[in-house]
Amino acid sequence: MVGLIADIGGTNARFAIVQPHLDIEYERVLPCADYPTLVDACRQYLDGLAPSMRPRHAAFAIASPVIGDRVKMTNHHWTFSIEETRTALALDELDVVNDFVALILGVPHLQDHDRLQVGGGTAQPRMPIVALGPGTGLGMASLVPDPAGGWIAVPGEGGHATMAAMDDLETAALSLLRKRFGHVSVERVCSGRGLVNLYKALAQLEGQPADEAMTPPECSARALNGSCPISAKALEMMCAMLGTAAANAALTLGALGGVYIAGGIIPQMVDAFARSRFRKRFEDKGRFGPYLAKVPTYVITRPMPALLGLASIVDHD
Repeated sequence: MVGLIADIGGTNARFAIVQPHLDIEYERVLPCADYPTLVDACRQYLDGLAPSMRPRHAAFAIASPVIGDRVKMTNHHWTFSIEETRTALALDELDVVNDFVALILGVPHLQDHDRLQVGGGTAQPRMPIVALGPGTGLGMASLVPDPAGGWIAVPGEGGHATMAAMDDLETAALSLLRKRFGHVSVERVCSGRGLVNLYKALAQLEGQPADEAMTPPECSARALNGSCPISAKALEMMCAMLGTAAANAALTLGALGGVYIAGGIIPQMVDAFARSRFRKRFEDKGRFGPYLAKVPTYVITRPMPALLGLASIVDHD
């Protein structure tokens, strides 16, 4: 059975067709900002397919909580009814899940070349797994084994948990951000926008003028090419804070099956990430440092990994 799958983030919608046995084809990325509604973007993709490829079943991953029929994206203006979307696209079935649920469902199907290990030991089989990652926002989900030998995906909104400081500089930066935002979540500092938030806070702390037009891609680029020391400090701080958040999730869920880093930022800079303080901070948990030292952390390097999880939903159904 041919199925339509789509990973819809705050910036881009990634479409593909899935054939039986998780064979993913006709991948295409459309900018969300170019389309008034989700249905418009879907039709643009479907119009490029041959009539024989028109799917009757679809599975969408959305960067927002999915509770009931009405879905409102967290970092984009699209809001839609699942049932109305199914009808508008002439589908027999439409499954909609959180984007990191789709991603975590794809983890058991990853091959060794789809991921890069950054520290830790060997993943323990049939133990919980966590995935998180900075992009437009910060998603998080977990995978726990079920008694039948499969896996159960557990959605979560860990990106909106409170970010904790681990040194004096982080305390000062978070203090400035609290004055600006009130609550400072992990997403406020570990995401594209979060990187810019840290850049502006560090510039203020150093008494330097900040580039108010700075964008996340520009901040990353300037950090990596060494042209902006404050951007470089912001990126290093973001990686360290991501280590704190990842370790908190691993401890909370007992993720001895491993922690996976995804999203639109880290996989584009794996070498710099591997050199960052991420892993050192991940293990910086006092008495539970030895416990976390055994937990492997991976960067998912496979392009559009959530499509693999969506394909498993369509194939299973």
